[in-house]
Amino acid sequence: MEDLIAQVKVYVKEYMSRYDASHDYNHVLRVLALSHQIAAQEIQGNLTPQYDSSIITLAALLHDVGDKKYTSEIDSHESVEKVLLCYGATDELARKVQKIVTHVSYSAEIKDPHLVRTLVAELPELAVVQDADRLDAIGAVGIGRAFTFGGAKRKDESMEATIDHFKEKLERLEGLMKTRTGMAMARERTQRLVMFRQWWEEESTTSRAMS
Repeated sequence: MEDLIAQVKVYVKEYMSRYDASHDYNHVLRVLALSHQIAAQEIQGNLTPQYDSSIITLAALLHDVGDKKYTSEIDSHESVEKVLLCYGATDELARKVQKIVTHVSYSAEIKDPHLVRTLVAELPELAVVQDADRLDAIGAVGIGRAFTFGGAKRKDESMEATIDHFKEKLERLEGLMKTRTGMAMARERTQRLVMFRQWWEEESTTSRAMS
């Protein structure tokens, strides 16, 4: 398993170099670290059955491979499974990681929340990686990532559009957390988002009055 994970890390580091800094390898590493932090605290608090740490690691590493915001021509979920099989993963492991990667995103849950809840019951590792990915979208790091993504992918929009994204999506993520550890961490990070947005609105009031 160590060899498989090492090969996947090399693959992901190279793969993510094509993305901007909002979805780069550093983001993947933060999600990986947060995933294991959440899992450890959930287990320590007897809040969940045991997790498969290998599934958590592989799903966290691969969760943004083929992200359609960047590579619409690639079927991301099939790609992840093929990568794992190529590096020697079993069919069962590859399928489980594929399921997590397929359903980890915010858009997947909004599209079919019942399906995601069902899969979390089947694969509790999904809850861990999903919470970790959402935690990296909020708080101080999330603020930086939001503006980085806006500058890279939405060049025709103003910075105000990124602030609108706070209210439309980011501040709602706390309510979608699946683990108690994730909920607690999200609460604090969401407060930072709200405070930043309030500062932004306060500082922007004068310029809006002059328009």
